[in-house]
Amino acid sequence: MIILSCLFSALMGYLFGSINSAILTVKLLKHEDIRNFGSGNAGLTNTLRCFGKGCALLTLLGDLSKGMIAVLLSQFVGKLLSGADADLYLFGCIAGIFAILGHVFPLYHGFKGGKGVLVGVSIFLILDWRVFLILIGIFSLVLIISKYVSLSSIIATICCPFVTFAAQYFWKDIHHQEFTLGQILLHCALLCVMAVMIVYMHRSNIQRLRNGTESKIGQKGKKIQ
Repeated sequence: MIILSCLFSALMGYLFGSINSAILTVKLLKHEDIRNFGSGNAGLTNTLRCFGKGCALLTLLGDLSKGMIAVLLSQFVGKLLSGADADLYLFGCIAGIFAILGHVFPLYHGFKGGKGVLVGVSIFLILDWRVFLILIGIFSLVLIISKYVSLSSIIATICCPFVTFAAQYFWKDIHHQEFTLGQILLHCALLCVMAVMIVYMHRSNIQRLRNGTESKIGQKGKKIQ
C-alpha cells in the first residue's frame, strides 16, 4: 500500500503541476503566450515583468494552490491506503517533486513550462510552515542585497534540504510525527533531487549572472523576436 500511495502521489503531483498558471492567466487575460515574452519562462517573475501585477498575482495564487492541493491529496489518500502511522511527509515530498516536474514539463502545454521555484516553495506551506518561513526569509534577504530574483531562488533552493534536516532533527515535528534518522535522511535526499531540478532549470540564469547580463527586479520584459 505504501508503494501504491507513492505512485498516487507522483501522479497527482504531475497532473496538478502541469496546470501552468502563468500560461493560462496571460492567455485568458492578454490573449498572448507568456513563453514568447521576456525570458520566455512561464513563471511568476517573467509574468510580472511582461504583463504586470494583476497577471502576476493570479499566477502566484495558482502556482501556490496547485502545489498545496497536490500535497494535501497525496497525504489524504496515503493516510487512507497506508494508515495514520504512514510517513505522510514522504508522500508530500514525492507529490512536490512531480508537481515541479509537471510545472517544468507540463502535460497540457506542450511540455514547455516554468522553472518550478514557486511550486517547490508552496509544498512547505503544508509540509512544514517553519521551513517555508525560513526559505522565504533567505530568499528575501538575498533579493534585497542582490536585486536578482534568480540568484535568490537558487540560494533558497540549495538551503532547502539543510533547513529541513535541522527542522526535523532538532525541532519537534509540527504534525506530531516522530521521524527516525533514516526517514529524515530520506526526506532530505528527495529534497536534494527537487533542488537539483530547480537549480538545473536556472542554468541559463546562472550563465547570465556570470556574464553580468541577468535582469534585476523591476526591469521590464519585451517580446521575443
